[in-house]
Amino acid sequence: MLKKSSILVTGGTGSFGQKFIETVLTRHPEVTRAVVFSRDEHKQFEMAQRFSPVDYPQIRYFIGDVRDESRLLRAMEGIDIVIHAAALKHVPTAEYNPFEVIKTNIIGGQNVISACLDKGVKKVIALSTDKAAGPTNLYGATKLCSDKLFIAANNMKGKRDIAFSVVRYGNVMGSRGSVIPLFLEKRKEGVLPITDAKMTRFNITLKDGVELVLRSLEIMTGSEIFVPKIPSYRITDVADAVGPGCRKEIVGIRAGEKLHEEMITVTDGINTLEFDDHYVIYPPAKFADTRLLLEKYGGRPCPEAFSYNSGANTQWLSVGQLRELIRVHVDPDFKITGDA
Repeated sequence: MLKKSSILVTGGTGSFGQKFIETVLTRHPEVTRAVVFSRDEHKQFEMAQRFSPVDYPQIRYFIGDVRDESRLLRAMEGIDIVIHAAALKHVPTAEYNPFEVIKTNIIGGQNVISACLDKGVKKVIALSTDKAAGPTNLYGATKLCSDKLFIAANNMKGKRDIAFSVVRYGNVMGSRGSVIPLFLEKRKEGVLPITDAKMTRFNITLKDGVELVLRSLEIMTGSEIFVPKIPSYRITDVADAVGPGCRKEIVGIRAGEKLHEEMITVTDGINTLEFDDHYVIYPPAKFADTRLLLEKYGGRPCPEAFSYNSGANTQWLSVGQLRELIRVHVDPDFKITGDA
């Protein structure tokens, strides 16, 4: 699929973008171009120290903002595949600066769609979040709106050979602004802030997030929302994993936060097919041809009143598993006193 293809990643200097570009360049050196599209000049400079155009002649660093459609049009000349990872994603920031987040996450998403349609792109995947399912904060609401824009874009393609799909997953372990880097920093002070002792979250590693997107690129036909089957963790277990000797201070839930996250609501469950390692949410019109979908992909309809909730998950990470994941995916020097 990626042979001789040109790929563009919006938000390409973010955690996901850098890992995705690294994986593609390592695994598929035959790609024609790998375009890093982002607005941060300094991050592009730093990224170019790791992935130099001298060593990786396929790579291109393109300064631009998804709010600027004309710049997107220029960047997408000759592009075959677009991964849309650019977003403003911090919940408190979104609550305080709502329209700025709307301009990036919604209007920027539509700009990406329009540019892809105009420039002959073949496949488009937009990254989503568990906060887009039954959103209670502005960030989640903008990502839900973005999801719907990308799925509905399949209705506008006409005779164009293009497909739009969405990949939705939970908290990325160790990503900037997430709880584990926060706890690793706070444990130096001996106190870990706990929002609520009952809080749970889905967990996925950056590597697994990239693999999910690559797999989705292979099997997508357009209009799918791909949701992986991933484990949950309890916030108290994360605290025990990082700082067992630290005092835990309950600070209360921030504005717009949930106790438990959802990736598939009961309403979406009606139009969801289950596979061995993931779910796929389809628009009602496409899900209506269930027989064809079942025959083609081997999926099965979800049971009545099905939802996918971090607090009701069947897979849970233990304290020991969390510590090992932190060592492998966040901090190789991480150690608890007494660890082997």
